[in-house]
Amino acid sequence: MYARSTRRTRIAARIAIVVAVLLVGVWLGGHPGWLPSPVRGAFVGGSGNQLVDQALATIRRDYYRSVSQAQLNDTSLGAAVASLHDPFSQYISPTDYASFGHASPHISGIGIDVKPDPRGLRVIDVFPGTPAAQAGLQPDDLIIEVGSASLAGHTADYDSGLIRGRAGTPVRLKVVSGKSTSVLTITRKRFTLPVADERIVSYHGTKLGYVQLTTFNQDGAGDEVRAGINQMLRQGARGIILDLRDNGGGLISEAVSVASIFIPDGTIVSTRGRNSPEQVFTATGGAISAKIPLVVLVDHGTASASEIVTAALQDRHRATIVGSHTFGKGVFQEVEELPNGGALDITAGYYYTPSGRNLGGGGVKEGAGVTPDVHVLDNPRTSRDEALIVAERTLAAKVT
Repeated sequence: MYARSTRRTRIAARIAIVVAVLLVGVWLGGHPGWLPSPVRGAFVGGSGNQLVDQALATIRRDYYRSVSQAQLNDTSLGAAVASLHDPFSQYISPTDYASFGHASPHISGIGIDVKPDPRGLRVIDVFPGTPAAQAGLQPDDLIIEVGSASLAGHTADYDSGLIRGRAGTPVRLKVVSGKSTSVLTITRKRFTLPVADERIVSYHGTKLGYVQLTTFNQDGAGDEVRAGINQMLRQGARGIILDLRDNGGGLISEAVSVASIFIPDGTIVSTRGRNSPEQVFTATGGAISAKIPLVVLVDHGTASASEIVTAALQDRHRATIVGSHTFGKGVFQEVEELPNGGALDITAGYYYTPSGRNLGGGGVKEGAGVTPDVHVLDNPRTSRDEALIVAERTLAAKVT
């Protein structure tokens, strides 16, 4: 009887000790700052998540002014992506993702197309009838400040996000035009972003169709190009010029759609990522006759999805490429939505042309891009479009 009672007492004591140790462990797990550094490292297991959580909690608790958790999250995620030193990857905040994270032709802004510049954003196009056009902005103008914020050292998406905003609100821009610098205050407006512009041109009496595609970043861009080309063919165009100059790309699906206007079947592009298997994108069908000659106009601003289309048409011997070397981007991005309503737009892998080429320089470095079949540079000092003239002459020579 005595032995049994003693055994029960010992068991109860052991249970009490285990419970006490667990309780102390749980408490210390939530307060690792009380532990000595060597013990703390072993106790928390070197968890990066706990380290980040503790640092952010300390800022929220002890910083001299109140800082919201959402602000800390946005800043931390933005800094994490910036540490990748990848110009194509970005963290998109919940506000920006709700407004601009989904492809749409409806934009609230000032109406310009831009490309990155070490000092800010270089204007490459001003859309007619928009606030930017009314304010006198011109192609090749350089925007270096928005409000009091310098644009140097940020991604083009970040800088563009500062310019965009709610319709009816003003935005102050510092603009370098040639040797002069001015400050413009422009009122934002909601407008429909033009995707494609097509027209019939005549080269020594030969009707040619010309279509300029400004972006692949909108659903339906390929359908719009197809409709324009079909209309020009009905009007008697005997060949097509596809102008992809200064087109920074966009959706792979739209690149496949545009290439499929001219390529009837087979591979358009393939992709491979570290964490994803190879995916092959093939022509969707409904191509125009292969007897209709095609010239593609490119320059250094031709990038990403634009290069996918250009390279596919070159590899499949469907078009003559005219212009200068393209940008040389050999990677693609994927958007992953986050629980906070934001998203990560990060480089996920490489893409390859039908012949197996990768156009980049290894990782996110610029590569050789697409080498044109006919090399020509437009002279910015003249009012003529020398590259377009060469494209028209090249296409007219192919018309039979």
